[in-house]
Amino acid sequence: MTVLHSAPRISSNEGVLDTLTAALGAKVVAAREEHGEIVITVARDAIEDALRQLRDDHEYQQLMEIAGVDYPSRAERFEVVYMLLSLTRNHRIMVKVTAAEDTPVPTVTTLWPVAGWLEREVFDMYGVIFAGNPDLRRILTDYGFEGHPFRKDFPLTGYVELRYSEEDKRVVYEPVELAQDLRQFDFMSPWEGAQYVLPGDEKAPATPPVAQPKTTDTPAQTGAGAKANEAAADKQSAGAPAPEATSKQEPGAPAPKGS
Repeated sequence: MTVLHSAPRISSNEGVLDTLTAALGAKVVAAREEHGEIVITVARDAIEDALRQLRDDHEYQQLMEIAGVDYPSRAERFEVVYMLLSLTRNHRIMVKVTAAEDTPVPTVTTLWPVAGWLEREVFDMYGVIFAGNPDLRRILTDYGFEGHPFRKDFPLTGYVELRYSEEDKRVVYEPVELAQDLRQFDFMSPWEGAQYVLPGDEKAPATPPVAQPKTTDTPAQTGAGAKANEAAADKQSAGAPAPEATSKQEPGAPAPKGS
């Protein structure tokens, strides 16, 4: 039985960018098609109206994800990316806004309740503030956590570490202590003329210079001597030892086949 469905199996981007940018009008800051994706950047204050229009008028019903990106060199260092899915058109688009540390982004929990948790993730990881979110608090890090881990200027080792204290019978926070310092390796082989001291070699005592190198110019300097040389020569001239005679019948060599 053939099943027909209105949604195409593979949707095309043809004409989508022009249609959506024309519909959004002045809300659009930039728009492009890149790597097979439609990417539209809209004004931050107009994000709620733009997403409502895409949902109601262009059938992008589902908010699949909200992600953050950090560009520290920009004046508005953060990008907030909304990923939308149209079930009826089988098509996806990405909508972006930019924000600084002190410029809040309007919440879209009025359009999709699931955005509450997604906005909390971006707030927790990047520190982006979402104005109007009814429960804007951390969701992935612990209570009292300092900083935002996904920012490019956040240290890789963090600021504190936690462990369970048997003495206090609870989890305690302590400054980070590394068992081994992070090192910078240049991968130069020390056998190819590296002009530096290898890590750890600075602790070893310096090797004193040798006034006269040790050589073995005569047999006496080898530690063997004439008697040892004569014993070795006797063993070589004696040949292999004779087989030991026993009362047990020893098996002989097998006869060659075909003889």
